[in-house]
Amino acid sequence: MTSPFHYEPGAAQGPVPPPECPAHGLGIGPGGLRRFYGPEAERDPHGLYDKLRAEHGTVAPVLLHGDVPAWLVLGHSENLHMTRTPSQFSRDSRRWRALQDGTVAPDHPLAPIFTWQPICVFADGATHERQRGAVTDSMARIDHRGVRRHVNRYSNRLVNEFCQNGRVDLVSRFAERLPMMVMCAILGMPEEYNDRMVQAARDMTRGTATAVASNAYVLDALTRLVQRRRREPADDFATWLVEHPAGMNDQEVSEHLRLILIASYEATANLIANVLRMVLTDPRFRARLSGGHMTVPEAVEQTLWDEPPFTAVFGRWAVGDTELGGKQIKAGDALIVGIAPGNTDPMVRPDLGADMEGNRAHLAFSGGPHECPGQDIGRAIADVGVDALLMRLPDLELAVEESELSWVGNIMGRHLVELPADFAARAPQDDKEPPSMGRPNVPRQDWEVQSTARHTAPTPGRASGQAPAPAATSVTGAAGATYTVTVTDQSAPAPAGNSAVGRIPQQRGTSAPARLWRTVSRWWSGN
Repeated sequence: MTSPFHYEPGAAQGPVPPPECPAHGLGIGPGGLRRFYGPEAERDPHGLYDKLRAEHGTVAPVLLHGDVPAWLVLGHSENLHMTRTPSQFSRDSRRWRALQDGTVAPDHPLAPIFTWQPICVFADGATHERQRGAVTDSMARIDHRGVRRHVNRYSNRLVNEFCQNGRVDLVSRFAERLPMMVMCAILGMPEEYNDRMVQAARDMTRGTATAVASNAYVLDALTRLVQRRRREPADDFATWLVEHPAGMNDQEVSEHLRLILIASYEATANLIANVLRMVLTDPRFRARLSGGHMTVPEAVEQTLWDEPPFTAVFGRWAVGDTELGGKQIKAGDALIVGIAPGNTDPMVRPDLGADMEGNRAHLAFSGGPHECPGQDIGRAIADVGVDALLMRLPDLELAVEESELSWVGNIMGRHLVELPADFAARAPQDDKEPPSMGRPNVPRQDWEVQSTARHTAPTPGRASGQAPAPAATSVTGAAGATYTVTVTDQSAPAPAGNSAVGRIPQQRGTSAPARLWRTVSRWWSGN
């Protein structure tokens, strides 16, 4: 099959609908090709995928902003082949023929996405391995338990801001804020978290007139961070990149921090919003979740199949003339990783209503050597954030008709504009400062198990009411190791005036050692 891009870029030949023709509203551009931008693509992307699949198969020609031609890969296996074969499909955007001949200008709306930068996503081979290695090694230093504690704390802090109102927009007040709060803390710039940073992060990937300015705002904040970490190292991601043996310069570090911040933020904000929408609009989904038949992580994984946070990733560029999905791809052609259409490919998912829990074969985080290195952090933010929200507000209900929900779309994805929800107003809760996310927990060599309920320490001068000393019991494990178990006798009466009186049931005293022994036994056996 011949390439549909037989015309020179910017000078498309073929029938062009007249201005009054309804085809203009259907996203038909020069050469009769469908536009991968504009009202149709934003309003009904899945409908557009179906049309392209019916017309062209697993690889379809489309038009980007300015009617610049590109290939959209719709097939699941074709997407995997493209992402896993950098020798044929490079991430170096400087190979793009439209850039080389000037068809695409530096101020193109998609410039923040495709403009080459000295970072791993635009590199292949040894350069990619060096830069990606620094990112991966630094990711490995993040304490995931600490991240989850921060996510839980920030989630409760956000809920405290609106829990007394009885109504909230879960997109603007939760889904868009939580990921930025967490990512700024991970990177080492919590002071930079504000509404302007949230707005800039969302704007710079939308292909808007202000995308370039938003990109500059974010990059300026990250550049200041890198310069500060050169002078004042800290226990955060920015410092780990600065000090990594890969020897990145300031520009490389700044650009990689921008990549990590924006990709993680955009993906996680969309993921949280999509999960919450499914909870509020799909009764079966919510019933399975609230009934214990589905966990929050399983709900997140199902959402990654049905409504991935990035619907497409631009792009790959053909190293030479090749073939993909029966189409002849020319050297310098641009290709788009079709995440959402790949997830609904009939060859791998003939029944779109089937549960995909536990199946991670989706393309939500791309694939190959450029697969998202921070996907586990994104999952953690979504898992803990959604769980914390539903724990605090289990009675959340959609405040509008589902048909009233609207989305804003772009080449990379779409996100909910609003998700209004009602709930019973309630008082705020205290939040406590968790340990640093950058310091892994120190493994304990000596274990001490204590009852979860503790009495208040006796006040000096009240010797007559002093509780008896804890009794130490030796526990021998299956391997012969001996552990000390400290059991506090809770059956003794508490001193007069002790605030614990009335809050600790008296019958707990006689059964606590038995429960404690069962707990230790289950822990030792791995249950």
